[in-house]
Amino acid sequence: MRLAEANPAYNRGVFSSSPADLITATGGVASLLGPLGFLLGLIFGSFLNVCVSRLPEGRSVVSPGSACPHCGHAVRWYHNVPLLSWLLLRARCRDCAAPIPARYILIELATAILFCFCAVRYGFTLSALQYAVFGWLLLGLIATDAETRLLPDAMTLSGVAIGLGFSFADATWREKLLGVAVSAGFLYLTRWIYLRLRHVEGLGLGDVKLIALIAAFLPPRSVLMTLLVASVVGALAGVASAVAVWIKRLIRWKRRGASTKTAQARATIAARLMMRTYPLPFGVFLGAAALAVWLWAQYS
Repeated sequence: MRLAEANPAYNRGVFSSSPADLITATGGVASLLGPLGFLLGLIFGSFLNVCVSRLPEGRSVVSPGSACPHCGHAVRWYHNVPLLSWLLLRARCRDCAAPIPARYILIELATAILFCFCAVRYGFTLSALQYAVFGWLLLGLIATDAETRLLPDAMTLSGVAIGLGFSFADATWREKLLGVAVSAGFLYLTRWIYLRLRHVEGLGLGDVKLIALIAAFLPPRSVLMTLLVASVVGALAGVASAVAVWIKRLIRWKRRGASTKTAQARATIAARLMMRTYPLPFGVFLGAAALAVWLWAQYS
């Protein structure tokens, strides 16, 4: 099909005065959305790394500029290029040769892929912005919980407000507001019951705020699925960790010359203690489950 037949605007002479119309009519914008989303994702992924490093410590994400946490030297602008700098520096600080965690490149790459997906899937729409922000927040919270066992209010509570703000655009704010209240209330009640029965904090308030954020962006059915998936995977991870501790302690006591029965008893004590006191980062499972459920819903 010729351009004039496929695009009536061509016959009206629109292209003679507006190059943007020519790009749109020929599908140029659509072909650029993916690469543009990827580049924007790299930029915002780099900023997300700053948030992950500073927000749990209560530091500003604006100033001072980036610096090596080991030697304190400021990071030069040409050493702060997303993705490339980590590779060219071989994951080492240019000044003190201290290792740069792989988290930096992983977050930048994950954010770039996320933004690219949103741009291609939703096009130049409000939905693309909505779910890019949603995924960006989740990636940051997953990283902070994995590293520090903290879920900063600056990301969770602001995320709830942003998600509810987007819900006004598609007239789902009543549903989302109810979802936030019910899901957060459910986790808060679960936390309270566990604390009363076990006298140990099983869930942090950050997890309650995180599920509220998820409910502000996703429909109730997806929130329920997120809770289910996160709970199952989290429980399996907890059991796997306990088994790993049991095996490690068993081998250690056997090497010390303890009998099999004694080694098994001491290994069991260590595993039970780990299950009771180890702070499993449930936010990691909640965030990952929310991303998985959201992606699955795009093709179901």
